[in-house]
Amino acid sequence: MPSLPISGTPDLEPRKGSPSPRLPEEEFKRRFLNQFQDPAYEPLSAELIKITEAAWDAYEHSRKSPKTRKAGQEFADPEYDLAVDWLAARQAIQEAQRRHEDPNGPIRFLLINGSSRSEHTCPGELSKSFRMVEAAREVLEQDPRVNVEILDLSRLASEYGRQIHPCKACFSTSAALCHWPCSCYPNYSLGQIHDWMNDIYPLWVEAHGIMIVTPVNWYQTSSPLKLMIDRLVCADGGNPDPTSTHGKHAKEAKEIEMKGWDYPRHLEGRFFSVIVHGDTEGAENVRRSVSDWLRSMDLESAGALAEVDRYIGYWEPYATSHTAYDRDRPVQEEVRNAARTLYQAAVAKRQGLQVAAGLDLTQPRQK
Repeated sequence: MPSLPISGTPDLEPRKGSPSPRLPEEEFKRRFLNQFQDPAYEPLSAELIKITEAAWDAYEHSRKSPKTRKAGQEFADPEYDLAVDWLAARQAIQEAQRRHEDPNGPIRFLLINGSSRSEHTCPGELSKSFRMVEAAREVLEQDPRVNVEILDLSRLASEYGRQIHPCKACFSTSAALCHWPCSCYPNYSLGQIHDWMNDIYPLWVEAHGIMIVTPVNWYQTSSPLKLMIDRLVCADGGNPDPTSTHGKHAKEAKEIEMKGWDYPRHLEGRFFSVIVHGDTEGAENVRRSVSDWLRSMDLESAGALAEVDRYIGYWEPYATSHTAYDRDRPVQEEVRNAARTLYQAAVAKRQGLQVAAGLDLTQPRQK
C-alpha cells in the first residue's frame, strides 16, 4: 500500500536561503570562452563571439529544455510541454522493459567496469576491474542464448563529451519530484549536456543479471561508479510522470507525496553480482555498501558466490598490481564463479525455478 500521509497540516513550502550561483555576464562569457584554448580556434574569433552571445542569452533566460512538445493523453496534464530529450529517454526505457520481459529473447547481462583507469588517457594502463569484467564476459558468452552488454565507466575519464552529471537530490525534497527517467538533465542553459545516464538506464532495465566490478578508492567505490549509483535513485521510487508536478515544482510534488506515494520499484527482481577488490583496506565495507544499495532497490543477490571482496597484491607496490593479479589464480576463478552464479540464477528464473520468499509482501514503509 502507499505510504500513509502524516496527520496535521505540515509546512510544504520549499525552504530557501542559500546564496545564488548565478554568474554576471562578464564571468559567464569568460568561462564559456575558456573551453576554446586551442590555437585552431583563433581564426574563428568572430564566430565565437556570436556563439558566446547566444549562450549568454540561453543562460540569462534559463532555457533548460528549449525543445519540447505537448505531453499527450497518457500523462496527467496532456497540455504540459515535455522536453523531447526526456520523452526519447522514456521511450528507450519502455523498449528496454519489453526486451527484459520477452520470454523468447536472450538472457541479458550487464557487466559494469567501475574503475576510471584506462590506457587511453593518463595513467596509460588498463584496470584490473576491466580484466575481471572480460573474464566474466567469457564465462557468460559460452551460452549462445546470452546477450552481454559492457558498461565501461572508465570512459568518463577518457572519452570526449562523456559525462555523468551529479544527482541534484530531488528525491530528498519529495519522491514525486524525482522523475523516472531523470529529468534534471540535459540543462542546456547551464551547459549540463552529454549526460550518459539516458543511455545507461535502458541497459539496467533490459538486464536480467547485473555484475558490478569496482576497486576500492579511499574506502569507497570509484567516483564514476558513485555518480551512476546516485543517478539511479530515480529507478527506486521515482515518478514516471513529470506533468503531475509540472516539471520541478517542489510544492506540488510534496502535496502529491503527502497524499500517499507508492514508490514504484523500476528495477525490482533483477539479479546482481558484486566484485570489489582492493590493495590495502576497505574491500569488505565497499562490497557490503554496494550490495546493500542493490538490495534496497529490490534487486536480488544471485547467491553467496556472486558477492566477492578480495585484496590483490596486499600492501605490495602499485607498480606490480597487474602482475599480482596474474599470479592470483584463485581470485580469477572467484570472478568466474561469480559470473557462473549470476548466470545460473538468471537461467533458473527464466525456467520458473528460482524462488525468493516474501516477494509478494508489501513493506509498511517503503523508503
